[in-house]
Amino acid sequence: MSSVILKNVTKIYDKKKVIDDVSLTINDKEFVVLVGASGCGKSTLLRMIAGLENITDGEIIIDGKKVNDVHPKDRDIAFVFQSYALYPHMTVRENIAFGLKMRKVDKKIIDEKVKEAAEILDLGEYLDRKPKQLSGGQRQRVALGRAIVRNPKVFLMDEPLSNLDAKLRVQMRSEIKKLHEKLQTTFIYVTHDQTEALTMGDRVVVLDGGVIQQADSPEEIYNNPSNTFVAGFVGSPQMNFIDGKDFPYNVPENCIVGIRPEKVVTGGEIKMTVNVDITELLGSEKIVYFNIGDKKCSAKLPADYNIGSTLELSINPSDIYLFDKESGKRI
Repeated sequence: MSSVILKNVTKIYDKKKVIDDVSLTINDKEFVVLVGASGCGKSTLLRMIAGLENITDGEIIIDGKKVNDVHPKDRDIAFVFQSYALYPHMTVRENIAFGLKMRKVDKKIIDEKVKEAAEILDLGEYLDRKPKQLSGGQRQRVALGRAIVRNPKVFLMDEPLSNLDAKLRVQMRSEIKKLHEKLQTTFIYVTHDQTEALTMGDRVVVLDGGVIQQADSPEEIYNNPSNTFVAGFVGSPQMNFIDGKDFPYNVPENCIVGIRPEKVVTGGEIKMTVNVDITELLGSEKIVYFNIGDKKCSAKLPADYNIGSTLELSINPSDIYLFDKESGKRI
């Protein structure tokens, strides 16, 4: 069972808590995505699981064994970095085999494992090339291949697609998901990209300020956010937040009303007329920006929706979220 359990894990840098009492259980064969803005602590948390960062307090348990003081090479994990970290003077074959060679694995076994990884990642025809002869996506697959041959209990991936262009990121998202299904191994994946998080993860863990804000399925994260941070972080454009006193419906004045942009014009009973600020055409849809009170808001509409200087909003009451103004928690 390749589960990973974090118990009250804390990390302090220069008297500042960058990871604050985090507890999380990642199940065997689960694909969990840690997501959050830059500086939220997600990469630090991943590096602590890998053993590349010491923890200040708490416990990390991998496959039933406490690993706080276990060296990274003895944790039976594989780490895929953002930068690929390939050796430029080595061929693809040599890069994939390097870790096994350092462990003095038998050459015949190394050859078999490299061949198997190359087949899984469609790298067979590139085994004798150097990294400089490969595209970004191919280099990332080589980095994945180097991890696969280790046959680790847990794969750790730190923003592995951030150096790729948009089209290639979409392709590689699909390839990594297929890889997880083939290998049936535990994956822990770090990203700042909410689209990656929602499309790839069996479960998404949203972090802010070193604290877990919500850990749930992608559907629950999107449809039932636990607070204003999660609601605002997930979704594009982000959720509209309107002061309760400016909202023309019977809601508590001490609340914040949240509405997804795609739910703004739905033929509902809550009606408002707003002045259009700016419109952005995005192919099959358009984003319309306007203000409600002092809050900048948006609506996501079909591209052929007729927009004038004003917009008649019609919102279904079942599509609104209520959050406490002080704590930000969902009401």
